[in-house]
Amino acid sequence: MTETLLAFAVLLTLAFARMPIAFAMLIVGGGGFALKRGWTAAFDQVAQTTFGAGIDYELSVVPLFILMGNFVARAGMSQELFRAAYTFIGHWKGGLAMSTVVACAGFGSICGSSIATAATMSRVAYPPMKKLGYSDQLAAGSIAAGGTLGILIPPSTIMVIYGIITETNIGRLFAAGVLPGVLAVALLCIAVRWVVWRDPKAGPAGERSSWGERIAALKDIWGVVALFTVSIGGIYAGVFTATEGAGIGAFGAFLFALARRALTWRVLRDILVESARTTGMLFMILIGALVFANYINFTTLPSDLMGFVEQFSLHPMLVVAAICVIYVVLGTAMEELSMILLTVPVFFPLIISLGLDPVWFGILVVVVVEIGLISPPVGMNLFVLTSLLPQVSTPTLFRGVIPFVTADVVRLFILLAFPGIALWLPSVLNIAGK
Repeated sequence: MTETLLAFAVLLTLAFARMPIAFAMLIVGGGGFALKRGWTAAFDQVAQTTFGAGIDYELSVVPLFILMGNFVARAGMSQELFRAAYTFIGHWKGGLAMSTVVACAGFGSICGSSIATAATMSRVAYPPMKKLGYSDQLAAGSIAAGGTLGILIPPSTIMVIYGIITETNIGRLFAAGVLPGVLAVALLCIAVRWVVWRDPKAGPAGERSSWGERIAALKDIWGVVALFTVSIGGIYAGVFTATEGAGIGAFGAFLFALARRALTWRVLRDILVESARTTGMLFMILIGALVFANYINFTTLPSDLMGFVEQFSLHPMLVVAAICVIYVVLGTAMEELSMILLTVPVFFPLIISLGLDPVWFGILVVVVVEIGLISPPVGMNLFVLTSLLPQVSTPTLFRGVIPFVTADVVRLFILLAFPGIALWLPSVLNIAGK
């Protein structure tokens, strides 16, 4: 175990020295493998991992969902979702902030990226909230927290990565994310209400919409419903695989953007370039993490962890709670995808040995990653909003997310106490697979 702890220490040192995490994992994993097996074996292992990731058919779901999200963002569907939510709850105190959370959930159902959701909604929701007199804390905090729903409500790139590296059925993971996503929306809205209860001036009420306006707004979001039903509903129903669903979703999003005249040759080029850049970044992190994970699995760490748990007869839920605490702490200082790719290969064999459901654990992992996305000092959504909303100071943003982090921690405890919230829908849909 000493050599494993040393490898983690070197990795964290390189990461804090601002070396890109993908290269840090590649260097530490490849170097560790070379010290144990020789440089020839290390180079062979890196080459095989890189080649395997490049030709893995299941991994093609990642660029397809990214492409789908970029087309959706350009098609203007986020504005329609926000408008529809506002017509129903905008007249409440904090209604615009709650509308933002609901719109983020809807946008996440056809996007799959937390960063994209937060970035898009910052442009859609922040100006109306400021125009109505919302405080920067509540406005920015609700956008940052709502953006995290992009990786919980399917489709989710994080769930796809987790499913691939653990060989867990992606369709079951998607289904398991629905009810926790609904719970997340409810708790984040409660957090908004708590903020405006303490400070009514933070979120003034908007104008009440008529039922005619509400019905008209609902009609405008038919595209979102259709896209989700066809792509994700098809996966739930077993009509096609997650990869096929991602391809259909990307093509459907392209048709919507084309029909709405949102595409020009320049815009199409920008979408493709942005999708390729994001995919390249994710694959570099993935390859580095796989190399590092192979080295960790080559050591005795997984078996040592199992032996530790068996020696002290720890209750499985106590082990899961300890893992969640580790994730929350890491989330305050590490990029989320890297954190998952680093730790899941270490913790997952332990979870399986304890007889726990890998789908349930996957949802817990996503939830703690959501907490990390808005946890100071390096939550990724905080970085996104800092760059897109320069008028909001960093301390203000940090204070603004505190109620929402609290709501997410409450949700984590609920999911720990009641696993059925995540596992009920996959069992009802009877999605085949591990």
